[in-house]
Amino acid sequence: VGNNPATHSACTLLVSQTSSQRHQTMTSITQSGTNYASGHWQKNLVSESMGSEAANVIPNIADQRGDHNEEETMVQWRGNLVAEKEAKALRHVFDDLQDHFGHQRPDPNVRFEANLTHPGHGGVWQADLDFTYNIKGEHCKLAYIGMDMCLDLTPKKIHKYGRPMLNDYGESWVYAYLPDMTMDKIKSYVKAGTGWDVSAAGTVVDPNRNLVAIKATLNNQAEQPKPSFWVVTEKDSAQDDVSFSRIGSVQDVHSDTSQKRIHRGVGIFSVSMEVEGTPNFKPSSHSGEVASLVFTLVSVRTWGITDCIAPIVHAPMM
Repeated sequence: VGNNPATHSACTLLVSQTSSQRHQTMTSITQSGTNYASGHWQKNLVSESMGSEAANVIPNIADQRGDHNEEETMVQWRGNLVAEKEAKALRHVFDDLQDHFGHQRPDPNVRFEANLTHPGHGGVWQADLDFTYNIKGEHCKLAYIGMDMCLDLTPKKIHKYGRPMLNDYGESWVYAYLPDMTMDKIKSYVKAGTGWDVSAAGTVVDPNRNLVAIKATLNNQAEQPKPSFWVVTEKDSAQDDVSFSRIGSVQDVHSDTSQKRIHRGVGIFSVSMEVEGTPNFKPSSHSGEVASLVFTLVSVRTWGITDCIAPIVHAPMM
């Protein structure tokens, strides 16, 4: 990923610090800005300076997939009406930062599932991954997973000798760096849950630093909720309470010159899977094909910045 010899130690630092923080009570998440609930979101304007509230809701992903039972109890999660078990999973992943993938973390108690469908054109079959968390014996399905990672918001070379290099960086996509062992663990969960082996497509591997850079998609259309960016706030050191405050979207932070750094923390992603095939024949995991994963970043909880990772500055040679 870079030429800095301290890169791997930086990821170790990222993991050790987030692991220690993980044992603290994660409470009092500031409820401002865009909030997510399986794709069902509201924008709450609750700051004192604005003093008003507005809502703009898109359909819940679980509703679109037909996952909800009409008799299920619906509850509020950050102003969103969601199924009770889904709210439990949302609190587990977004608020309590539990069952995330990362080096030196316990294996997450989650099962991956996917059902390939054909979009009606081309030869690629697709699936949105579902994640079923075992939360104190109760199985709760969610569309998101979390990973310890470093988010790269540093400046990039947009042009080289007149050729476009990293177009729309920080607007429609970003690089997220994670230890190769974390990526291997995710691949093993995909294999165990879906039967599919995962290719390295869409990643940049640095074997010298034991790092993998994934190209994470960012929602940036007007009708889509942009990924939220949260910074840690120490509230009460005596009680070890830790909270996060939302300072804007990832795009907002990237546009701030002072924030063009590498931020370490937890990224929360939705994940889809793509497999090459033919329109009339559904591919099988036994056919020799491999799946590629597409990560969409929906929220970031950051612990701070790191100067110990040399970032990608131009399009890597593939």
